[in-house]
Amino acid sequence: MFGTQAQSREVSHGFSFHVRYRSPATTNSGGGGSGNPSAASTAGKAIAGKMPSFSVKFQDLYGFTVEGNVDDVNVLNEVRERVRQQGRVWWALEASKGANWYLQPQISSLTQGISVGSLKFSVLANTISLRKLIRKGIPPALRPKVWLSVSGAAKKRSTVPESYYDDLIQAIDGKVTPATLQIDHDLPRTFPSHPWLDTPDGQASLRRVLVGYSFRDSDVGYCQGLNYVAALLLLVLKTEEDAFWMLAVLLEDVLVNDCYTDNLSGCHVEQRVFKDLLAKKCPRISAHLDAINFDVSLVTTEWFLCLFSKSLPSETTMRVWDVLFNEGAKVLFHVALAIFKMKEEEILSAHHIGDVIDVLQTTTHHLYDPDELLTVAFDKIGSMTTNAITKERKKQEPAVMAELDQRLRRLNSLNLDDK
Repeated sequence: MFGTQAQSREVSHGFSFHVRYRSPATTNSGGGGSGNPSAASTAGKAIAGKMPSFSVKFQDLYGFTVEGNVDDVNVLNEVRERVRQQGRVWWALEASKGANWYLQPQISSLTQGISVGSLKFSVLANTISLRKLIRKGIPPALRPKVWLSVSGAAKKRSTVPESYYDDLIQAIDGKVTPATLQIDHDLPRTFPSHPWLDTPDGQASLRRVLVGYSFRDSDVGYCQGLNYVAALLLLVLKTEEDAFWMLAVLLEDVLVNDCYTDNLSGCHVEQRVFKDLLAKKCPRISAHLDAINFDVSLVTTEWFLCLFSKSLPSETTMRVWDVLFNEGAKVLFHVALAIFKMKEEEILSAHHIGDVIDVLQTTTHHLYDPDELLTVAFDKIGSMTTNAITKERKKQEPAVMAELDQRLRRLNSLNLDDK
């Protein structure tokens, strides 16, 4: 489907490097742009102490051009090796349990009120085993099949005729709505430097997925942020139809209701829940941010709406999504809290709103080690059950709805005054 698939396969076997640095005294000693990651790392270690402006450009697994320092490259090399080791674990399980063993019945993390005593031991064991495996990362080659299975997207697709997506796209061809106009406006701004997404074919595929869903669910229609989510789904899943159904299961089953509706009420609820969780899990950070009048939603709204796709490196985002599709929306809270926790001392040292934003943006953009992030998210943040988060949402909903109603009244009053 993708014009850059051959290139992506090549990139998946190792980084394509372009080494750049400015100091004339060391220009010749760096060895230029080596195609060998270990050579680039060795050269970087030798001169990193002398040359603070040393940087390396490379293309990641999903075709994005990334520019980082030598430490970033070293981390990425280690992560890539762990991915290979984890792949061997998955293939060994395929050999011992049978191909597609993870497609067998599991306990859905999105389902409430299941009694463990009523479950078959084999199902319980499979679920626990799969959860541990997924937290350590799904091999890129298996990611499409596993995502479609554990998220419920494959099951959702099985309830409609096979031609559903094609029929939908054909039926809406040429139709213009406020949603399609906004989608057309956002397409060129969606990962504009990507070698496939920034082509007519790439934008056409992304448009069909987004427009198709806007007609499937007119209450959501289209909301800015979904363009980034759908774009990454296309890069991973390879087909429009798979991306469409993953988007559908995300919005209809995985995430909280009304996150992407006109008034973003669900998103406002999530922000309030997050602020309360930050006070409970990271009280020093919360107290400090309150003291300098920092509203965490300045940063976290985009994290939640774009599911970290605009903030974290793409390969780290995919690891977050691995867990999100299996365990549900609580994962977003775990990861957001982890980012704050990892930079606690730097945040406590920042006394201006802009400085806090800089710390968080720099942190997310260089979070190339998903294992470090997810270890903090689940081991250091502590347990947060879906039921507990659901109760907190219900507690926050009345205040959010009252606030939105008051805002609407003010807007209506202003419109009347203008007339």
